[in-house]
Amino acid sequence: MKLFLSIIISFFLFNCSFDKKTGIWKDENNDINNVKNDTLKEFKKISASSDIYNKKIFLKQNSIFKISKPVSNIDWNDIFYQNNNNLTNFEYSNLNQIIFKSKKLTKNLINKYKLYRDGKIIISDLEGNIVVFSINKNKVVAKFNFYKKRFKRIEKKINLIVEKDIIFLADNLGYVYSYNYINQKIVWAKNYKVPFSSNLKIFKNNLIVSDQNNHLYIINKKNGDLIKLIPTEETLIKNQFINSLSVDDRGNLFFLNSFGSLYSIDINTLNINWFYNFNKSFDLSPSNLFIGNQIINNDKYVIVSSKNNTFIIEVNTGSIVKKFNFSSLIRPIIINNVLFFITNNNFLIAINLETKNILYSLDITEIKNLKIKNFTNDIVKNIMILDSSIFVFLKNSKILSFDIYGKFKKIIKLQTNMQTYPISIDGSILYLNDKNKLIVLN
Repeated sequence: MKLFLSIIISFFLFNCSFDKKTGIWKDENNDINNVKNDTLKEFKKISASSDIYNKKIFLKQNSIFKISKPVSNIDWNDIFYQNNNNLTNFEYSNLNQIIFKSKKLTKNLINKYKLYRDGKIIISDLEGNIVVFSINKNKVVAKFNFYKKRFKRIEKKINLIVEKDIIFLADNLGYVYSYNYINQKIVWAKNYKVPFSSNLKIFKNNLIVSDQNNHLYIINKKNGDLIKLIPTEETLIKNQFINSLSVDDRGNLFFLNSFGSLYSIDINTLNINWFYNFNKSFDLSPSNLFIGNQIINNDKYVIVSSKNNTFIIEVNTGSIVKKFNFSSLIRPIIINNVLFFITNNNFLIAINLETKNILYSLDITEIKNLKIKNFTNDIVKNIMILDSSIFVFLKNSKILSFDIYGKFKKIIKLQTNMQTYPISIDGSILYLNDKNKLIVLN
């Protein structure tokens, strides 16, 4: 019965768009309003391609493209840096020297993402501990565990975001809560009884998160009250994809769910602008579940990578303006109008977003002296732009450095293993090593 209902709902959604004048739902219990057809007319029919991308393209001679100047970043309030999930060109001294190493911050396994605020690193571990460590004081200044003994044996997967002195958290047990790490007190806590499965976003007074059933929650960040619940397509078979949220400066929320649907929602009015599904199949077998990456956006485009393809989507209409037959499970980066990718089969690709043309495409497995056997698609950990150079972080704690035009520069071997995703603060790289010690690399 659930499968039948999901198919009917999905069929309805695939052939509908939403009425912007009256809103989506008048309240949480009302049906979806009647829909317009105009929005979906903007979508282009694009043929599918099953070919794996493996084409080498070399940058044309005398090609020059500008990127923004390196910036010195002082905070990392969002696990993906900022509301649109996009990184920037960060300052970096490029000395690759350890200038600070902390004591062990926790004895437990830690979550891979961390925050940084006012000189303090904020992490969570799988036991549910929130640890706030001051670099200046070289000590833990706050440690808190929300969970009671009956949850002791359950692994806690916590997503978090920070604003001023307040950390907002959502977990796989169905709890959303906020914690003042200066006063070391819970501000509010709510149990929605469905595991949450997305990153968090804050826009004005709204805290935004999604659960594993692809329901989108708009929550009052001051008291935790539910402002709006927006259901989208549910998948009966749960997969490993974590729902992705990004927000632009105008208050348009982009929501990619585990069913493979991308929604654009106006947070100011709570109306749906448009939606599009990238997984147009009712085959819900494990082999056909949607796999994708965290989305990013700028003021013109949303970038979506699915299992086999990458899409450039116009933010106002939802029109797909370009489709590529490669994908990436590593979040790409937009610097000015250039999009940088590491594909699943380890190609470094730069794309001009104005022309939608590939500027260069290089196979990083062909780098001499790399000395990695069985170079597979799980080797690459992250990509960042540091001091106008491309840094590709590998899971063996080596870093590949390229200039912005794709020319390989050098291999950097870290003195200690990298256990978490790196962040950039004040010209340095911060990460936790395999001993759960904070490392500051200059």
